[in-house]
Amino acid sequence: MIFLLTDINYNKDILGLFLAVIIAIIIGIIIISLNLYLCFAGEFLSSPKSLIYECGFNAFQDARNFFDIRFYIVGLLFIIFDLEIFYLFPWVSNFCFITFQNFFTMIIFLIILTYGFLYEWQKGALEWE
Repeated sequence: MIFLLTDINYNKDILGLFLAVIIAIIIGIIIISLNLYLCFAGEFLSSPKSLIYECGFNAFQDARNFFDIRFYIVGLLFIIFDLEIFYLFPWVSNFCFITFQNFFTMIIFLIILTYGFLYEWQKGALEWE
């Protein structure tokens, strides 16, 4: 079989790709510039504001300190709801082609996740004192 590629305009495709890359680079430079200007305006990089803060305590303490379990719970909740979005996106994007069995399977999945969230809420796992 012979493919005729005479009707394809490669210059237009390459131009679009080139413009998308240029726009992405410009947006990246703008975002980095605004970040440096707004976050470090009038301050040095060694100030306490620029230190890494991830776990709720000072980064330069002893590694054998007790760690609050609430950080793990929040992390697990993030992973659970992130995976929920991962499963919901293809379902929503192909909603017109879904059968009743697929629809009710996803509804059961959402009910189980909602029940787990309400259970954690009732037990006070989301309370931050």
